[in-house]
Amino acid sequence: MKLHDVRALVIDADGVLWRGRQPLPGVTAFFDFLHARQIPYIIATNNSARPESDVVEKLARVGTHIEERNVLTSSQATVLMLPRLAPHARRVLVIGGEWLGIVMTRAGYAVVEQDADAVIVGIDWNLTYEKLKRATREIRRGAKFIGTNADKTFPAEDGIVPGAGSILAALEAASETAPIVIGKPERTMFDIAVEKMGVAPEVTATLGDRLETDIEGGHRAGLKSILVLTGVTTREMLAHSPIQPHWVFEDLDALRAAWENGY
Repeated sequence: MKLHDVRALVIDADGVLWRGRQPLPGVTAFFDFLHARQIPYIIATNNSARPESDVVEKLARVGTHIEERNVLTSSQATVLMLPRLAPHARRVLVIGGEWLGIVMTRAGYAVVEQDADAVIVGIDWNLTYEKLKRATREIRRGAKFIGTNADKTFPAEDGIVPGAGSILAALEAASETAPIVIGKPERTMFDIAVEKMGVAPEVTATLGDRLETDIEGGHRAGLKSILVLTGVTTREMLAHSPIQPHWVFEDLDALRAAWENGY
């Protein structure tokens, strides 16, 4: 299969479209290319701290206009999966950004600090020992332990910083319980994205910057994979990894140029 045979994309955000608040090169031209070719896409991000509208607004600031239906966050995917994972859950303890709590409340769950049916964990920029202690107690008491995503690190403007996976690791160590993870590299988000686009997995590719989440997750879901080197993964990391993408490009401009030239 060649790149020009790809008919749909599941696109990562952090490390592909921007780092922190800083847009990466080639974003506008790349989306212009997708829109001109009428290639459907879902921006699937493991970031649970911000709403879908945040992605729309960030792209609008660089002249790219998309709709919220083109965005799938790990918080949205978690809400969609929670009734299946914990059908009797009504009360949830949330470690994460304010948005994750809002998503749970809008879905009809009571956000509590004790006697929870489930503990939902995402990235939390204001993490405290007290939060970890409460969550550990609830998990040990029997609450379902669910992580929005397991990214150990996060590509911020000032470098690589701890991600939600680091918080999950701390809670797993303290509670002696492994979390159920919704986000990439689990195939759940990819399956939801493919279903939303109405395309076949075999003609869909995942586009990301992380081997262990974007690329590995895409492979689990039966997708082709495209790695860009604008985020976490370096050439050296790629050379030593057992996880290998189908295509590798320095950035979105290089990807677009190859695609346009029938690569």
